[in-house]
Amino acid sequence: MSTSPLWKIELHAHTIYSKDCLTRLDKLQDICKQHGIDKLAITDHNSARAALQMAHLYPMWIIPGEEIMTTEGELLAWYIKEEIPPHLTPKETITRLRAQNAVIGIAHPFDRYRRGAWQRDQLMQIVDLVDCIEVFNARCIHNEDNHQALAFAQEHNKLMTCGSDAHSFPEYGKAVVKARPFANTADGLRQALQDATREERLSNPLIHFSSRYAKWMKALFPSMRPQ
Repeated sequence: MSTSPLWKIELHAHTIYSKDCLTRLDKLQDICKQHGIDKLAITDHNSARAALQMAHLYPMWIIPGEEIMTTEGELLAWYIKEEIPPHLTPKETITRLRAQNAVIGIAHPFDRYRRGAWQRDQLMQIVDLVDCIEVFNARCIHNEDNHQALAFAQEHNKLMTCGSDAHSFPEYGKAVVKARPFANTADGLRQALQDATREERLSNPLIHFSSRYAKWMKALFPSMRPQ
């Protein structure tokens, strides 16, 4: 049995390339160092620009990902090779991700306040087409919504992930997967998730104001938006 230390992996995090986040790319290394994060998935809203750029520069540290709004709810994808546009049907989005051999997850499926949450009947149509369910999202205000996601994943025997859904510095590392070292590929992540553990802490609900602040600042000062 391997004696290698487990990796601490942040699977859901945003950067300034998301409309509701101000975290610059040059701050990510310090953030990960301070929070003890070994691998960071960049999953910006409907954009893979930062993820692909940073993964090219730091392939052993950054997992290129995207959080994609479909016509029914949001999907998470890891080890993508190209950006997927928003507002496609879930099945079309999944088909495009499968063509890249990306790992596909359902984001915060039952968060009652989330625009990207899912209706159960829509989930039932795609649950067999995805790899995993995000069973804990640190930004959920009601932990009961996370419990519902966990029960759904267990019921359907899906791999489970968690994520901080970090948009501001204090949020990174709130909810992380701890997994054995794995090959730096989508298949490697799938295998590692089979026996991974999770560390889960809810963020303070007040952090949602940081997202509103980011939107306001970018609206007032367009120069703050990445070019």
